[in-house]
Amino acid sequence: MSLKIRLLVLATGLLPGMAGCSTHQRPVQIDSPTQVRHVEQESPSSFTATKSTGEVISEDEFNSTESIDWAVMREPDQSPLDTDIPDFDVEIQTVQAEIESVTEEISFDSLEQLESQALAANPGIHRLQNEVRASWAKVPQAEALPDPTAGANVFGHPIETAAGSQRANFQISQMIPWLDRLEAQSQQAAFEALAVQQMLEAEKLRVITDVRVNYYRLYVINKQLEVNRRNQELLQNLIETANSRVGVGAGTQSDVLLGTLQLSRLEEELVSLKQQRSSTLAVINKTLNRPVDSEVETPQSLTLAYPGWTHEALQRLAYQYQPEIAMSTLQERATRWGIEVATLKRRPDFSINANYFLIDDNRPATNVVNVGEDAWSLGAAVTIPLWDRKYDAIEEEATRKHYAAHFKTEEIRLKYEALLLDFTAKARAAEETADIYEATILPQARQTLDADLQSYAQGTVEFDRVIQDFRNLLTLELGYHRAMGELGMALSLINQAVGRDVRTVEPLELPPAE
Repeated sequence: MSLKIRLLVLATGLLPGMAGCSTHQRPVQIDSPTQVRHVEQESPSSFTATKSTGEVISEDEFNSTESIDWAVMREPDQSPLDTDIPDFDVEIQTVQAEIESVTEEISFDSLEQLESQALAANPGIHRLQNEVRASWAKVPQAEALPDPTAGANVFGHPIETAAGSQRANFQISQMIPWLDRLEAQSQQAAFEALAVQQMLEAEKLRVITDVRVNYYRLYVINKQLEVNRRNQELLQNLIETANSRVGVGAGTQSDVLLGTLQLSRLEEELVSLKQQRSSTLAVINKTLNRPVDSEVETPQSLTLAYPGWTHEALQRLAYQYQPEIAMSTLQERATRWGIEVATLKRRPDFSINANYFLIDDNRPATNVVNVGEDAWSLGAAVTIPLWDRKYDAIEEEATRKHYAAHFKTEEIRLKYEALLLDFTAKARAAEETADIYEATILPQARQTLDADLQSYAQGTVEFDRVIQDFRNLLTLELGYHRAMGELGMALSLINQAVGRDVRTVEPLELPPAE
C-alpha cells in the first residue's frame, strides 16, 4: 500500500475512532438520583410566645436582648411528640431489595445503584440512625416522675411509748416536680430529637453527593484514559508512517524521535491517570463500605444539562428543604423550651410520704391507749426556692443559648445562599464551556488535524506540525470531558445545598431563569 493511501486510511479511519468519545448529545440527565427523604417541619413563624400577663410578645421584642418574662410559652398545636420514629431496619431491607433488582437490569454501575448501596451500607448513616433512636428515647425520660424512695429504720434501743416499744419503722416517699416543667422538658427533648433526625438527613445528602461527585470525577478520568490509549494507538501509526518516509528518503529521523518523545509523554500521563483512578475508586468504595479495590463502571457518555434555575428560587427551596437549616431551626426551638424549663425551675417541688411504725405488745392493757397497735402517718413537704441569684443565672444561661441558636440559624442560611450562588455559576460556566467545545472548538481541531495529515502525506507540512495538531486535539478533548464532569459535580452540589433533587420540583415551585 502506498504511503499516501496509508495516510488517507489513517486520517479517515483512526481519527473518527479517536474522536468518537466526544460526539454525543446532552439533552437530559440520565441517572435519576435516589429520592432523599426529608422530615418537613413547621415554619418558624408559627411559634408564639406570651408574657405572664397574657400579652403576645412581638417579633422585635422577642429578638431583642432585653429581659423578657418567659413564664408562659407555648409551641404550635402540632407537638413533635406526635412524630413517628422511623423504622430504619425496614428501610435498610427495602433499599437492599432495590439494589438486587437494579443490579440485574443494568450493565454498568448507575448513580441510582451506587446511591442505594451507600444509603444501605454507609457506617456514618447507621451511626446517626442509632443516635436518632437514642434521642427519641430521652423524651419519656424527660417527662417522667422521679423514682419513689423507700426506707426502713430498726432501733437498737427501742423507743418506749405508752402503747409499747417501737422497734422499727418503714417509710415511702414520692417527689412531684412542677408538672408544667416536666412538659417543657419533654418538648425540649422532642425538638432536640427532631434536630438529630435532620442531622441524619444531612448526612444522607452528604453521602449521596460524595458518591455523585466522585462518580463524575471517575467518569472524567476514564475518558482521559480512553483518549490517552486511543492517541497512543494513533501516535504509533504516525511513528510507523514517519519510519516509512525515512525509508524512502521522504522524511527525517527527527520525525521519528519527536513521535517517540510524544509517545513517552503519553505513557507518563497514563501512569498518573491510573493512580488518580485508583484513589477515586477507593473514595467511592469507602463511602459504599465495601473493599476499596472494587470496580465501578461508568457509562460511555454523560447527558447533562443545566435546567436554568434562578438563584432566588433555589434559595427559597433551600430554606424549605435543606436539613442543616431545618436542624438549626429545631435546635432554636429546643432552646426556646429551654428558657421555659429554666423559668419553671423557680416553681416549688412537692413530696408526699407515708410511714409505718412497728410497736411491741409489751405493756399492760389499759383503756387509755391500744397496747401493741402499730402506728402510721402521712406527710408532705415542699421546696422553697429562695435564692434568686441562682435562678436568675439559670434563666440567663438558657436565654443566651437561645440567642446563640438563633444567630447560628442565620449564619447557616447565609452560608447556603453563598454556596448556591457559587454552584450555579460553576454549573452555568461548565455547560457553556462544554457547548463551545462540542459546537465549535473540537470540530475545527479535528478538521485541522485531518487536513494536516493529508498535507503531510503530500510533503507540504512538517511532521512536528502534525504532532502539534494531535496534542492540541488531545488537550481539547480532555477539556470537553472535564467540563462535562464539572457540570455533573456542580449539579450534585446544588442538589445537596437545596436539600433535594431539584429536577423533582414542580415547575410552579421553581420558576425558570430569566
